[in-house]
Amino acid sequence: MQQAITGFHQDDELHWVVELACGHQQHVRHNPPWQNRPWVITAEGRAKMLGMILECRVCDKSLHK
Repeated sequence: MQQAITGFHQDDELHWVVELACGHQQHVRHNPPWQNRPWVITAEGRAKMLGMILECRVCDKSLHK
């Protein structure tokens, strides 16, 4: 299910986590070549992503039970 990004925080290992409108959270790492998300590295990049839509895997799982 698609959800808007409402915020960001770092976990205990300093990896970036998005906060979604549904209340769920999801890691967003820049780890090329597997995950190419250079926007997560800077505060400006993260700010530009606020309100953008991301697929919430937790919501998707609950729909398919």
